[in-house]
Amino acid sequence: MAVLEGVDRFQRRHPAANFPLAVLYKYFDDFGPHLAALIAYYAFVSLFPLLLLLATVLGFLLAGDPALQQKVLHSTLAQFPVVGTQLGDPKRLGGGTTGVVVGILGSLYGGLGVAQAVQYAMNTAWRVPRNSRPNPFKARGRSVVLLATAGLAVLGTTALSALGTPGTGPFEAVGKGVTLAGAVLLNVTLFVFVFRFATTRDLSSRDVLPGAIAAAIAWQLLQSFGVIYVSRVVKNASATNGVFAVVLGMLAFLYLTAAMVVLCVEINVVRTDRLHPRSLLTPFTDNVRLTRADRRSYTRQAQAERSKGFEEVHVSFDEPPQQESERPRQESERPRQEQDAPEPEGGGPSNRSS
Repeated sequence: MAVLEGVDRFQRRHPAANFPLAVLYKYFDDFGPHLAALIAYYAFVSLFPLLLLLATVLGFLLAGDPALQQKVLHSTLAQFPVVGTQLGDPKRLGGGTTGVVVGILGSLYGGLGVAQAVQYAMNTAWRVPRNSRPNPFKARGRSVVLLATAGLAVLGTTALSALGTPGTGPFEAVGKGVTLAGAVLLNVTLFVFVFRFATTRDLSSRDVLPGAIAAAIAWQLLQSFGVIYVSRVVKNASATNGVFAVVLGMLAFLYLTAAMVVLCVEINVVRTDRLHPRSLLTPFTDNVRLTRADRRSYTRQAQAERSKGFEEVHVSFDEPPQQESERPRQESERPRQEQDAPEPEGGGPSNRSS
């Protein structure tokens, strides 16, 4: 225990240690893995209808455009089994009217599910009381806006990639760098909007900017991982193994992406609401001395369960049970320990929600 107490005192005094720990604890306090799994599920449901719709549209476009056909054949999508085989032969590509209808309906169902899950995750992370969250009709209206924004971002990224196609020689590295910087900037803008719009908490761009930057960088890294996975695993797999490689790889990719988004939101929450430092052992035992950030976090977690505006939630904390032999030593250490986690000037953040 002496070692753990020393580690606890160290991390409480050093923001470089206690801030990442507080983000991780907040992630698990909010059941972050479950939130990420919910987002990943709806993303996976919408993925294959989107591919069917894309295949149908490309079948129409590739029929009379050999240049576009060559571009698509060399894209990452062409390396996937089943879909890649269809793209390899434009005459076999497309699902006709049925493909369009199924693709649109499936994409809308999964896409709205993703947007709803993102809103739920954002409001959970920011501890928005249940009575302050949008009703089912307003929530789905906001989901449509989120979907439209995501679609515009995809079109913008596609246009940026087309305009920034690198040349040869010394201009190749410059072209790649400009394209990458533009994509990161576009993604930062997208995440800032999503992080503000997906929750009813009144937030400024400054409140969500650190998490948006982290999410944009992490998204680029995940895309690089996906390209490597496709080129080294899926492309060289047999037809049967390739299907499993695509499905499992896509599930892992979507879950990692969703977990990354939730973690980046928690970065903003911990920073804005000053939910650090946390006690090192607070997730594991009741016999722990809570910091002010611990008490603030648990208080807001309880208050977030408020279902009606006329309902009041009051939270109080008793002292943890302690052994008699520990009481004198802890009483003597109390002044020094209270200095380990000082209350920031200006008090805690506002509980205001819209």
